[in-house]
Amino acid sequence: MRTLFTAGLTGMLALGMTGIAMAQENAPQPQGPNQARQGIHGPRSIDQELDHLTKDLELTPNQQKQIRPLLEQHHDRIQALFDNNPRLSRGDRGPQIHAISDETHHQIEALLTEHQKQLAKAMQERMRDGEESRRPAPFTAPR
Repeated sequence: MRTLFTAGLTGMLALGMTGIAMAQENAPQPQGPNQARQGIHGPRSIDQELDHLTKDLELTPNQQKQIRPLLEQHHDRIQALFDNNPRLSRGDRGPQIHAISDETHHQIEALLTEHQKQLAKAMQERMRDGEESRRPAPFTAPR
């Protein structure tokens, strides 16, 4: 169950927060401190990510205060990965980004109640189902 939770939260943060890479590689633009991510549906700031987690996981104000610095640190570490390794390919960055996201998810998970962990699992399942619906059907050769 912990692995499923971690995978779900990793996926969510990766989608919401690592889009910075795509934006920087394609069209670098100056950005403010909480405006650096681009997810599937456009930019997602730290504030938006925290709002998303607050809504989906029913975070308390105290949890929000504890999680915000984790999201900021996550962003800063990924930003540094791009700044310090501008020629690194997307494929080479992937495992590093995943490791950073994994660590952040473990830190966030430690702050959640059992009920919130169940909500996170449900959120992960919704994300997975959404991913599945966007994937093209497997190719079958005509007979």
